[in-house]
Amino acid sequence: MAPTSETLTAERILEATEEVLRRHGPAKATVLDVARALGVSHGSVYRHFRTKAALREAVTKRWLDRTSEALAGIAAADRDPEERLRAWLRALFDAKRRKAGDDPELFATYMVLTGESGEAVPEHIADLTAQLTAIIRAGVETGTLTAADPATTARAVFHATGRFHDPCYAEEWERPGVETEFEAVVELVVRGLRTAIRDTP
Repeated sequence: MAPTSETLTAERILEATEEVLRRHGPAKATVLDVARALGVSHGSVYRHFRTKAALREAVTKRWLDRTSEALAGIAAADRDPEERLRAWLRALFDAKRRKAGDDPELFATYMVLTGESGEAVPEHIADLTAQLTAIIRAGVETGTLTAADPATTARAVFHATGRFHDPCYAEEWERPGVETEFEAVVELVVRGLRTAIRDTP
């Protein structure tokens, strides 16, 4: 049974939009296509999302938020901050690589959408760096990591590991040797954050 405008929710619209984008790509997908997929009028879709741009922004944010939410649990875990940092960087790399490898058509679509996104991408990056900041601050507080300003250090770590989470590097993520390169960068970052006392023989 097709949903009616009364049962239609923003979440159902976003799910349908993802399917439409997967089938048609961002250049050809329209609000009318989304409405047809849901069995409603395009006016019903516009009652939830005032413009096509707003719908595309929302579906981009939803896609990015999945990664942020998955990483939030690691950032907040009650475990050694160094272990948390390693696990968080690993989970970020794995999540981005999964997105690129498991559904390449949709990943390519989102590359286009994130390029035109207004606030979704900056908000996503801010969320991720806030999680990193929390991990590094915890390390400073326990005396296992060192950082004069955890927020500035978090941004530096995020940029230093960019090759393993920035979608523009997606083609490199399945190349031979990328795992070894990832581990080497993480080790370099972590060693740089350890306190001098901890690294003293």
